[in-house]
Amino acid sequence: MNINKVIYWIATATFCGIMFFSAMMYFTKYEMVKGFFIALGYPIYIIYPLATAKILGIFAVLSKKSQLLKEWAYAGFMFDGILAATAHFYAKDGGYLMALIVIVTLIISRIFEPKVTNLYT
Repeated sequence: MNINKVIYWIATATFCGIMFFSAMMYFTKYEMVKGFFIALGYPIYIIYPLATAKILGIFAVLSKKSQLLKEWAYAGFMFDGILAATAHFYAKDGGYLMALIVIVTLIISRIFEPKVTNLYT
C-alpha cells in the first residue's frame, strides 16, 4: 500500500466531505444558513451560488478531466476556507475550527496530489 495515496485520499475525502455537507446545508437548511450569513456579515444572495460552486469544485478535484479546473477548485476552496475561518473567528462563534480543518486537509491533499497522480514528474 502506498502511504502517499492513503494520506491523499484521507485528506481529500475529509475536505470534500465537509464541503459537500456544507453545500447540502445551504440547499436544505436555507433559513438557518441565511441567519449565519447575516450574522457573519455576508450577503445572502451568494448562498445558492456558493453551494453550487462547492459541488462543482468537488467534482473538479475528484475528476481527472482537467488539471486547470482542479487547480481553480483548490484555489476556490482555499479562499472559501480562509474567508470562513476569518469570519467565524471574528464572530467568536467557534465555527472557525471546521474551516481550519478544511484548510489543513486541503493543503495536504494539494501537496500529495502530484505524488499520487504522477503529475509534474
